[in-house]
Amino acid sequence: MFEEMTFETVMDRMLDRIDDAYDKRESSPVYMALAPAALEIANIYAALDDMMDETFADTASMEYLERLALARGIVPRPATNAIVQAEFTPKSTEVEIGTKFAWEDLAYIVLEKTADGIYRLECTEAGEAGNGYTGEIIPNEYIDGLETAGITKILVYGEDEEDTESFRRRYMESFEANSFGGNKADYQNKVLEISGVGAAKVVPVWEGAGTVKLVILDTGFRKASEGLIDKVQKLFDPQKDGCGSGLAPIGHIVTVDTAAEIPIQITGTITYDTGYDWNSCKVPVEEAIGAYFLKLQREWSGQEASVIRQNSIHSAILSVPGVLDVNGTALNGTEGNLLLGPYEIPVFGGVVYG
Repeated sequence: MFEEMTFETVMDRMLDRIDDAYDKRESSPVYMALAPAALEIANIYAALDDMMDETFADTASMEYLERLALARGIVPRPATNAIVQAEFTPKSTEVEIGTKFAWEDLAYIVLEKTADGIYRLECTEAGEAGNGYTGEIIPNEYIDGLETAGITKILVYGEDEEDTESFRRRYMESFEANSFGGNKADYQNKVLEISGVGAAKVVPVWEGAGTVKLVILDTGFRKASEGLIDKVQKLFDPQKDGCGSGLAPIGHIVTVDTAAEIPIQITGTITYDTGYDWNSCKVPVEEAIGAYFLKLQREWSGQEASVIRQNSIHSAILSVPGVLDVNGTALNGTEGNLLLGPYEIPVFGGVVYG
């Protein structure tokens, strides 16, 4: 807004107010007397420019965006820790709660026993660092009788601290729907504030009056784990009795579930440029199609159903260097678009091209 109010502009305006009978060259007493004031005024204009940016949500930095959003009860999502399932052998081995294990530079701490030889562990490093490893882990201290210990699956994915643009988008979206105790917008806002949840659909009166179903995805926009489903269930309606002991209003019986993953296999024929073939194009083709499927997964919560479009698959493949043409594309053996149900998400099931 005040970008044009530079030192030179301010100085010229000040000098224009001085009679031309006086020497106004840079080395003159008049110029030297006005220059410090002109610099301070230019700095004030720059500060006003910054203030205008920080006043409005579309340009505010994270510090001031947080202050704006706090008035609507919205705060940035903090970094969270990955929760994993580990199996110990022999199954009769008892591992104390709080016992620590490690793999390279990651550390894990035992939270609870869920079955003989099966435990829930938490990665001590917050963020996505704990999401990428399954395999052997080593106890920090000797455990009598323990033979093997290993992470078998990720139960709840860890999340990095919410970045500025994600937080800005969430704040702006809060104005698009009126959130009021127990309506769809209220459920949507509350479930998305839970760490580990990346998307959700709210299904009111799904089994009659007073029943609500929450269908969720994890932060990777994939099928939620049993651990995440259980976590959200306990937060909203732990007893599933509608007594208001969780986030759900009194009288709302909430059931938490996740979407079904539908593998989509793609087949067809590709025409290659000179010097290219399937071996050289396979990885970038799979990455291009995978990016399209991730887009569909991200958009899932805002749509009635997912449509895998043959033309979009073609566009993704044609964006790969070395690909001249593609035809005969079939999705799970059928040419044309593929429509999924409202509680189904497409996952890339592989690609076979000639």
